[in-house]
Amino acid sequence: MRAIEQAFSLLNVRSASAPPSPDDLTAAARIRDAAVRLFGERGYERTSVRDIASQAGVSPALVIHHFGSKDGLRDQCDRWMLAQLSEKRTDALTAQPRETIAQWLNDPEQFRPLVDYLAIMLTDDGEHGRTLFDLLLGETRALLDAGVADGSMRPTDDPEARALLVTLHGIAPVILRAQLERALGGDILSSAVLGRLALPSLELYTHGLYSDSTMLDATRAAIDAEQDKEH
Repeated sequence: MRAIEQAFSLLNVRSASAPPSPDDLTAAARIRDAAVRLFGERGYERTSVRDIASQAGVSPALVIHHFGSKDGLRDQCDRWMLAQLSEKRTDALTAQPRETIAQWLNDPEQFRPLVDYLAIMLTDDGEHGRTLFDLLLGETRALLDAGVADGSMRPTDDPEARALLVTLHGIAPVILRAQLERALGGDILSSAVLGRLALPSLELYTHGLYSDSTMLDATRAAIDAEQDKEH
């Protein structure tokens, strides 16, 4: 289950239920959701307060009233996204693997606004972009450590570096989405493309790539030789 969660690490942030009707949301929440969607689709600079207000069905003055400025609104969107990641990543751990993956593949479109916004956050070197990366890295490390402890994952000589590599593997489809879609000839948030990526990802996590330890042994020997030179 943990390997499956990691293969879909950035797509399990909102898998539990459909979003509420706009009529059920407060004006501030409607503004936030509209901003998340438009910032993700167009980018921060190309989205105006007027655009967001129109999408949310409110006046530009109400946007400023609730959030102070466009920068203040983005700050709240970032914080909301971090909270969603912290709270919703437990969904995949508490559900059955087959049912969880079937749910993702059945309706990947539900993730689009969040994946779009994650790409904006992760390519930003600001405070919230760094916080998001650190959150993903920390939770991945905890996930892998738990897997080693319960015997479902292999141990490693460098848990910290392995957690970083697994985190980067999860982030790559979001950051390099355009290139990945061009290579696969389809939308990454389509059932066909997700299904095509799922099995190879799990094969890599489950079986590895090389059929023997030749490259691993050679690398260890080279690293050991370099360390001997330093002492």
